[in-house]
Amino acid sequence: MPSSPSPSVAGSLQDLQTLLASARPFLRGDFEAVHPNLPSLISVLRSVGAGECWHKNGSFLEHLVDVYKILKLWKAQESVCRCGLFHSAYSNSHVNLAIFDSSTARHTVRSHLGGTAEELMYLFCVVPRQSLILNDLIYRYTDVELVEHLKASEVSLRNAKEGGLFDGDEAWRKKVNSLVPPGGITVKHIKTGEDVLVSRRVVAIFVMMTMADFSDQFFGFQDTLFENSNGRFEYPGNTPALWPGDGKPGLWLNFVSRIGAVYSLLVREEEIFMEERKRVGAGGNQVSMDGRHEELELVIPPVFDNCTRVLNSEEQIEARDLYWEAVCEGSKRGLDWAEELLGRSIEKNPFVGEPHVVLGQIYLTNGRFEEAEREAERGLRLLLEWGSPWDKRMSWEGWVAWCRVLLMKAKEKSWPNTSWGILNLGLVK
Repeated sequence: MPSSPSPSVAGSLQDLQTLLASARPFLRGDFEAVHPNLPSLISVLRSVGAGECWHKNGSFLEHLVDVYKILKLWKAQESVCRCGLFHSAYSNSHVNLAIFDSSTARHTVRSHLGGTAEELMYLFCVVPRQSLILNDLIYRYTDVELVEHLKASEVSLRNAKEGGLFDGDEAWRKKVNSLVPPGGITVKHIKTGEDVLVSRRVVAIFVMMTMADFSDQFFGFQDTLFENSNGRFEYPGNTPALWPGDGKPGLWLNFVSRIGAVYSLLVREEEIFMEERKRVGAGGNQVSMDGRHEELELVIPPVFDNCTRVLNSEEQIEARDLYWEAVCEGSKRGLDWAEELLGRSIEKNPFVGEPHVVLGQIYLTNGRFEEAEREAERGLRLLLEWGSPWDKRMSWEGWVAWCRVLLMKAKEKSWPNTSWGILNLGLVK
């Protein structure tokens, strides 16, 4: 199956400046400008040793702050961002990182986070995430089905909002409601075995958080660890991989694009449900409004063209391999050769920024300033939308800073032609 259509790269300079303005406090480490309480919350995590715990491609503290950052850049509510900041701090079904004891410390954590954020964090830590989010939801869809349901749901939502037309027998709606009914879903507490009711909106929040969580931590190490050779991240293997591996970008984008597509379906079904209730009344749907968490806003992450595209798993692999060959061998085999590979990589996977950034540098080196500006803008926009790097050999902050240097030099129509000139770059205006 071919990839869904490529995302639009249209957008004004003001859009890019708006993205940059949202990211700037994180780039500067000015956490108080993000939220007045954020520095003290990070201090709490630091005081209980989060910075000493290993977590995939860094420390646990770095990961927690990064997830908060991603959710904040995606315009999630502060309570959801705070849940992301503390999201595994009671430990959970995926990791053993209990820096707080949920049996004794909930009151203390609640005093820091607030009631809503702590409730979300607690639920996130006690639900069986593998079954709730993956086995019983994401893995229940094929890629083809997701693409079809995204198209159908767009029409259904428009019909509901513009024409007051509602059809609960549509295939996409029946499937969403069978997997996550309007009244939520009951799962077993991972430690006590007790029933836990999780509202549909909270399920959706956890799906979005999973996108942020995985995008921040996945790289080539996990591909080797779980034998993810087909790029679908269905955890087929169990290999004693040596950390950190070769640093190659991971094959997680198809996986996260599928998660984003399911999230969009959940959000659209919630919008239709609430629109129908507003127009028709509760009627005969027999759904209790208690515990639906309708105060929680369901925002749409900007990645994958606002979570409306599914990246083909095979094209993801081809694109990654083309990028990797270009960046590792381009200096030896020539920039024209690397340019051709990067162009093919972007054609197959237009959803990440780093190939655009590297291509922009090639154009600058060859004095093709307009093309360099175009690629740098595309790369910067994608990096800012993700809030985390795909190529994790360098930090997100490093990629953003380098891309801004390229964009600035492209606008100036200048580029150094000596090694010392390259090393002297750095100032961003």
